[in-house]
Amino acid sequence: MCRYTRKLYLLRRSLLLLSLINPSSVQAVEKIDLIIDTDPGADDVIALLFALASPDELNIHALTTVAGNVRLDKTSRNARLAREWAGREDVPVYAGAPTPLQRTPIHAEDIHGKEGLSGVLVYEPKKGLAKGGAVDFLIDTLKAARPHSITIAMLGPQTNLALALIQDPEIVQGIKDVVIMGGAHFNGGNITPVAEFNLFADPHAAEVVLKSGARLTYLPLDVTHKILTSDARLQQIAALDNNASKLVGDILSEYIKGDMEYFGIPGGPVHDATVIAYLLKPELFSGRHVNVVVDSREGPTFGQTIVDWHNGLGAPKNAFWVDRGDAQGFFDLLTERLARLT
Repeated sequence: MCRYTRKLYLLRRSLLLLSLINPSSVQAVEKIDLIIDTDPGADDVIALLFALASPDELNIHALTTVAGNVRLDKTSRNARLAREWAGREDVPVYAGAPTPLQRTPIHAEDIHGKEGLSGVLVYEPKKGLAKGGAVDFLIDTLKAARPHSITIAMLGPQTNLALALIQDPEIVQGIKDVVIMGGAHFNGGNITPVAEFNLFADPHAAEVVLKSGARLTYLPLDVTHKILTSDARLQQIAALDNNASKLVGDILSEYIKGDMEYFGIPGGPVHDATVIAYLLKPELFSGRHVNVVVDSREGPTFGQTIVDWHNGLGAPKNAFWVDRGDAQGFFDLLTERLARLT
C-alpha cells in the first residue's frame, strides 16, 4: 500500500469511526425549510430577529404577515423593519389577510402600542413588500414543495394558512409541521379568562388548521409564562452591546410591563420567540400529544382551547401541546443568536 493510499484509508476509517460515535459530526445539519407567518407586535419582532440570525438551521423562504396585534399595514411594516435590522433583506415579506375569517377584527394596541412596537423608533423600511399576497404565496409554495417538507411557524392569528387551506386543501401535503404560538389550558387566557389572544383573534381559522390533518405543535401560555425575563437575563442581552441587543432591550423594557402587572409575575414572557427556540433546540421543551378543540361559539368561552390532557374523551390526538421549557436555556440561546447580529 503506497503512502497516499494508506493515508486515504486511515482518513476514511477515522470518519467511519467518528460517524458511529456521533453521526451528526460528519453530516451537515439539515436546515428547516421555514415560512414564518406573523403579526408584529413586540414579541414577534424579537422572534424574527432570533430566526433571521439563525441561517445555518433555518432556511426562511418568506415572512407572511397578518392583521393581529395591529393592523395589516403596520404588521407588514414591522416585519420589514425586523428584516432590515437583521440585515436579511434577502427574505421576502408578503402581506396577507387584513381581517379574520368571520369575527370582528380586534387588535392589541394596549399591549404593543399604536404602532405595534413601543420603546423603539418606527419608520418606513428601505425595502418594500414582495409582489403578490401571502395566501397565494403559501398555496404556490406548498403545492410546489416536496411532500411534508415545509415547516410553518405561526406567531399570530392563523388566518393566512386557513384561507390557503380552504382554497386548496391538498396543499397540506407540502407541510411538514405547523408550530403555533397560541392557546392556553392550565393558566387561563390573556385576552379573556380562558382565551389566548392569537386564538381569540380568529378561532375559526384555528379550527380550519386543526382539521386539516397537518402535524401541529402548540406553544401556549402554559409554557410561555414559565419562560420569563429577569434582571439578570435582561442584563445578559444588554451586555452584547450591539444594535440588536439594544433594540430587544428597549422593546422588552416596555412590552413586559403589562403582563407583569396583569398576572402578578416577576418577569415578562417573550411568547412568539419560544417558537423559534423550539425549532432550533426542541430539547429545551417538553409536552404531550393531546386532542385540542377550539371554541368558536359566541359567549364567554369564545376562543378557548379545550385540551384533553388526560385523554378522558379518547378522541384522536391532533396536536403536540408543550407545557414546560428551560427558561435559562431559552435566554442563553436567544442571547447567542442576537450576538451574531450587528
